[in-house]
Formats: sequence, structure tokens, C-alpha cells
Amino acid sequence: MTLRDNYLILDDMTVIRSAGLRGFRATVAELGGDAEQFAAACGLPITALDTDDLLIPDQALAAVLELAAKRLDCPDLGLRISRRQDLDMLGPLALAIRNSPSLTHVLECSARYLFLHARALTLTPEPDPYGDRGVIALHYGVQPGVPSPIQATDLGLAFVHHTIQRLAGDRYRLLSVELPYQPPAPIERYAEFFGAPVHMNRPYAALRVPRNLPTLPLSGGDENLHRLAMAFLAEQAGGMDASVAPKVRATVQQLLGTIAPEIANVARLLTVHPRTLQRRLAAEGTTFAAILDDVRRDEAHRYLTTTDMPMSQVASVLGLTEQATLTRCCRRWWGTTPTAIRRG
Repeated sequence: MTLRDNYLILDDMTVIRSAGLRGFRATVAELGGDAEQFAAACGLPITALDTDDLLIPDQALAAVLELAAKRLDCPDLGLRISRRQDLDMLGPLALAIRNSPSLTHVLECSARYLFLHARALTLTPEPDPYGDRGVIALHYGVQPGVPSPIQATDLGLAFVHHTIQRLAGDRYRLLSVELPYQPPAPIERYAEFFGAPVHMNRPYAALRVPRNLPTLPLSGGDENLHRLAMAFLAEQAGGMDASVAPKVRATVQQLLGTIAPEIANVARLLTVHPRTLQRRLAAEGTTFAAILDDVRRDEAHRYLTTTDMPMSQVASVLGLTEQATLTRCCRRWWGTTPTAIRRG
């Protein structure tokens, strides 16, 4: 993965960390719905509702938000969920943002590293769409040419809004909200939520703010922590190096139960050709198959000894075709059955 890659395509889809679903389960329950039922209907693993670091198709995340909004007759679902989300869901990027000396630094690190959280999302300052030189538009959304999913865009734009509010306090003066669609909820609901005029059917989603807002200093940050966080993000976003096996292992762990953990998919996420990945693993004395088997063994042991998850579901989250395959793997790994491992 290199810094110039704002998003990665995986089987014609881009992926997002499951942290984007934070607050979904609680909000749906509050509205009388079943979050697990909606997740299953959209092909999302149930574990994605309660963990931050699974890689899930962003189309599936958008779909589950739209499905829940429709079934629960809640057209402002994205706005509601946003109230349960905070910066922590961005992982190391949150540390860099919290310790930024100014909003300019916040926007810079977000523009460079937001793709580590969601491959297709961008947050960039643009000239004011109405031509006001004293105003900039914080453009949020997917890559050009891709339709903006309503609930997911509402959720993301609201998250950005809340984040700037918390960082800038009273100095944050939102001038207007630009939406690239006709909102399903009354426009008054959006205006009340954002505390600013809302314009519909615009070219892209954006928050219009005074041009000098990013230059305002932020207090309470630690410049050393900011530098450390930025260095860590750069390392995460860096290209392949001599130690490729740990990256492959971490990627396989994230893909299990979401997208097929095949070498082609892992290579795409690491932005390297599958044959190149095979050669580098061979140079380190291992293979993709060996790493996949090791990860499955460790994850199987964790699920069998720490959860009551049905055996069929354990097999599924490990990317195995059926429960019988899990049994054969356990006999090969430990010389016994999954049931015996769980009892032990």
C-alpha cells in the first residue's frame, strides 16, 4: 500500500474497517429492530457488529444501513448512529488527529491516511462551490463517479461535523451543508441536526466553513504524540518491505469471515502482484498456504475455547466450506475433534 493509493479495489468493491458500524447495533435495538438479522441479510458477519478491525465491503455496510432505515421507517438512521460514534473508531489516525496543532494538520493527516480506515473515502478542502473566496468546502465522500449512498454519507458527514465541533469548539462556524441527493428525512431535520442551512442535489457532499478555520490552533494536543502517530501511520501505509509475512498474516486475520482469504485478495490489499507476494514469502521461508493454515488454527482455538459459537459458524468465520472440513483440520492440527477441544 502506498500513500498515493486513496482506495483499493477488491473484487470490484472497496473495503472499510468494521468500526464504521459502531453504534449500529444499539441504535437498531433502540428502534425495535434486530441488527444481526439485517447484517445477515446483507452478507455481513455478525462479528462485524461488535469489533472494529474486520475488513468488510463498504457496499455491504451501505446496504445494511439502507435496509435498516427502510425496515425501521427511520430515514435519518445515519444521523442517529453518528451520535454514538467518536474518534476512537479511527484507531491510530484518531491519535494523530487529537494531537494535531491545528485543523490544517487534521485535514492533512485525514486526507493522507483516511484510506487506512475506509479505502474509498476522502476528506479534502475544495474551493467554495458558490465562488466565495472567504469560504472552503470540506468535501467528503467516495471516489468520483460512484453514487453516494444516502445513509452512509449522512453518517460519515455527521461524524466529520461532530469531530470538528469537538476539536474547534465555539470557533467552528458551519455555513451550510451540501448533500448530493434529496434527503429521505425532512430537510428541517438535517438543518436542526447540523445547525446550518442544508442544500440538496449538490455535486458532492461537503461542509462549507470559513477559509480561516483550518488555520486556527488547537489546544490540548501533544506534538510528540502527533509525530509518533504520523510515523506509525506512514509505516502502516508504506510499501512492502523485507518482513512481508507479518503483514500477510494480519491481512488474512482481517479477511477471515468477510472476504475469501485467497492470495489474490490479500495481494490486492497489499498492492502487490500475487506472484511477487509468493516470491517474497518464499524468500522468508514460508508460503501463503502455511500462513493461512496457521491463522486458521490460532483463530479456531480461540473461537472453540472462548466462545459458544456453533461449530458451523466457527467453520464459516474461518473461511472453511463446511463443518466437516473444520473437523478434519482439528484432527490434523491437534489429533482430536473440535468438540474435544471445546470441552478441554
